[in-house]
Amino acid sequence: MVEYRIDRRSGVATYLQIVQQTQQALRLGLLEPGDKLPTAREVVEATAINPNTVLKAYRELEREGLVEARRGLGTFVRRTLGAAAPADSPLRAELADWARRARAAGLDREDAAALFGAVLDENFPKGEQ
Repeated sequence: MVEYRIDRRSGVATYLQIVQQTQQALRLGLLEPGDKLPTAREVVEATAINPNTVLKAYRELEREGLVEARRGLGTFVRRTLGAAAPADSPLRAELADWARRARAAGLDREDAAALFGAVLDENFPKGEQ
């Protein structure tokens, strides 16, 4: 089951953080079709956010066709996203090694994210699938 972490300082709307974290879990294979998302109550207890925020995120995921709400049962994953490398892939291990080297070289999280983002932009031009 996915555990949401809310960063109140990120400038990203809380419901979008839930949507993005769910999408990431789908891309990484951490969530698969048939898996149940945490209930709104469970998310509220873990994150101290408004229940309507969780419901808004789940409605957005449902609108995107990623999940479906089943009355009285919960919200379930309908489909996955992309073909990202699974959590145990060699690509992930290489990226984790790169992140450790970046940290050892004195980069903070934001610096590493900016560098990685720049390299992504160079190799995956915007608008290209």
